[in-house]
Amino acid sequence: MNATPRGSHVPVVADARPEAVSGPVVGVLAVQGDVREHVAVLHRLGARVVLVRRPAELDQVEALVLPGGESTAIDRLVRAFDLQAPLRRRIAAGLPVLGSCAGMILLADRLVEPAAGQQTLGGIDMTVRRNGFGRQVDSFETDLEPVGLPGPPVHAVFIRAPVAVEVGPEVDVLATVPDPVGGGDTIVAVRQGVLLATAFHPEVSGDDRFHRLLLELVEQAGGRSGPS
Repeated sequence: MNATPRGSHVPVVADARPEAVSGPVVGVLAVQGDVREHVAVLHRLGARVVLVRRPAELDQVEALVLPGGESTAIDRLVRAFDLQAPLRRRIAAGLPVLGSCAGMILLADRLVEPAAGQQTLGGIDMTVRRNGFGRQVDSFETDLEPVGLPGPPVHAVFIRAPVAVEVGPEVDVLATVPDPVGGGDTIVAVRQGVLLATAFHPEVSGDDRFHRLLLELVEQAGGRSGPS
């Protein structure tokens, strides 16, 4: 999705179904990446969705999705649209967030070999490597059994995906896959408090359990968390 010039009006994304009227307000960072796919899942779950491109839109939300895309481009646009500081404040104040693929990179406190000048929003005590499985041609799909998500395995789609190479003591590892290079397990889904991150794309698999978990975290947090 193309970026919208600063100062343009972005309305709440409408959903005509009655059940969407009273659902939580969830923002989707909409400067670049898989925005429409996340919006579609959230609408199916009854959420009201705001496309976030400006601080004023961020102020409306009770939770946030950081979509997959190009992490370096998202980083640059977040700073260009004066969103970096408000995003960092809301995340630090306890805003529930789901980051997928590039969103996982944005939520990392540390990066391995970041691009020149690349910054993150932080929030999760982890070190992430971009393109953890290789280039676009190394994208793959597999089934995972995430910790804490009952039901059948999650079908996970990895597209030029990152990996978490190190996590802090307060981070729960939700899913791993075999490391194609060094052996052992590679971390591909984590949770720290109300922050969730996946190296894969739950918005394209048809499995909405990670989005449901985000909405549960909103309910547990009692709605808005902290000032913008």
